[in-house]
Amino acid sequence: MNYRHAFHAGNFADCMKHALLVWLLRALTRKEAPFRVLDTHAGIGRYDLASDEAQRTGEWQSGIGRLTAITEGPLAEYLAVVRADGGYPGSPALAAAMLRPQDRLALVELHEADHASLRALFRRDARVAVHRRDAFEAVRALTPFPEKRGLVLMDPPFEQPGEYERLAAAIAEVSRRARGLVQAAWYPIKGRAPVRAFHTALAESGVRDIQAAELHLREPLDAARLNGCGLIVVNAPYGFEAAAPPILQALRDALSWEAGAGWALTRIADE
Repeated sequence: MNYRHAFHAGNFADCMKHALLVWLLRALTRKEAPFRVLDTHAGIGRYDLASDEAQRTGEWQSGIGRLTAITEGPLAEYLAVVRADGGYPGSPALAAAMLRPQDRLALVELHEADHASLRALFRRDARVAVHRRDAFEAVRALTPFPEKRGLVLMDPPFEQPGEYERLAAAIAEVSRRARGLVQAAWYPIKGRAPVRAFHTALAESGVRDIQAAELHLREPLDAARLNGCGLIVVNAPYGFEAAAPPILQALRDALSWEAGAGWALTRIADE
């Protein structure tokens, strides 16, 4: 509950998560039927990269700061949404920018001050509901969706022990309650062992159609560093397996030149 994303907004992990999120949201708009997005760790929704918090870490400079000049290729749509925002959009602002009038967005944030900022940001948008509650409790309370289609985004801070286990359980819970929903769940890559155990737990959970997209800045040899990140995608819309590799390659080319940098798209469970 003490985690504040303002210190990390716009870093390489945000760029990876958000570039893939934009693709997933665009895919949902292919059908006219309405959809809903549930963001379980919403933060404040939009960030000022000139703020004291962002300037103190400077993480955005090796993330979105390296991408701003790109106007073509696999990252073009994501970066166009970022430029149109006027600040640095977190996942709530990205999702809101891509919603149509018939779509809905549910945002969950437990931190009191961040929840207040989030409510203020979306107070005039009738499509958006903001909740102050535990993220994993919200997964049970707010699914299934009335619209019967949509996306659940889970992005825990991974500051406490057991986050991988809680995330795997939440993915399984959503699948039980609303099997057809798209799920996108972010995770850090520090060492290999926790990620391997996480993937194994998902493979054994009974959830179907699971893929893991990963971006590696370097070999994960120092478990004290954030060496990469991944996004679990359940029920990916048609075309994801073809679209994700160019996005990941473009991010790798722009964000890292270290030995061992790369990306992977792995199927954990068949459809």
